[in-house]
Amino acid sequence: MSSLDEWIAGGEHATLTGHRVFYRQDGPVDGRPVTLVHGFPTSSHDWEPIVPALVEAGCRVTTLDLLGFGASDKPQGHDYRIAEQATIVESLWTHLGITGTALVAHDYGVSVAQELLARDSARVSRMAWLNGGLYSDLYRPLLIQRVILSPIGSILVRGMTETSYRASLRKTLGRPISDEDFHEMWRSTSSNDGIRVQHPLMRYIGERKANAQRWQHAHESYPGPTLFVWGPVDPISGRHVLPRLRERLPQAKIVVLDDDPATGHYPHVENPTAVAAALAPFLGA
Repeated sequence: MSSLDEWIAGGEHATLTGHRVFYRQDGPVDGRPVTLVHGFPTSSHDWEPIVPALVEAGCRVTTLDLLGFGASDKPQGHDYRIAEQATIVESLWTHLGITGTALVAHDYGVSVAQELLARDSARVSRMAWLNGGLYSDLYRPLLIQRVILSPIGSILVRGMTETSYRASLRKTLGRPISDEDFHEMWRSTSSNDGIRVQHPLMRYIGERKANAQRWQHAHESYPGPTLFVWGPVDPISGRHVLPRLRERLPQAKIVVLDDDPATGHYPHVENPTAVAAALAPFLGA
């Protein structure tokens, strides 16, 4: 993975919904549009290991840091909502003149993608999902996530360090990642006083419950090509989700990254070669 500084240097900022949002585009201007939406608590930099393969497949890849993440604004005291994040994505599409795009989502980005499909699925040409809470009743947050979400989470989270952050993320992985990659993930989260917004960002877990029926219907009724690239040993949204996916979306293609050692919650960071091998032909078709 290239450094976070290099990743940010290759992008730009736009003012969307009144906030400064980081984004970048890679690949040929006339390539097939693809939008990648990252997860919590990191940033678009997670996608860096697979972007070259998508570019080689002929894709025009758009990535962004959602509000409160990475190099985008992290306003204090803000009422972070998935609906606003979806509006930011739509605003970026308008800013860049993107009328239709394939969409790839991971973790927190899964809820953003479900909201986008619920609003206008015709705008999404094909849909790829990586580990995330597609079904709120199957979502298993870690203890640290429950602590952050608790009434005292806003106070406790201020004591988070790079060491405790790394320990929490490591519990979600099936394959090891380098100390350098952990450090860059920490930097993306903690920059611009980002630790202080972790508590309000975590409210998305409640939003998943409140919007469960609408969001589930959105992805289950989506008529376009659908791909799941899944890390089975993810303790949050892993193997236990697969039977539901196979039952509800029998037409979808499912790639389970179970080669030893099996992949966990961050497939594109842990096992980028396999993820790229699954996504490139699907998105480049």
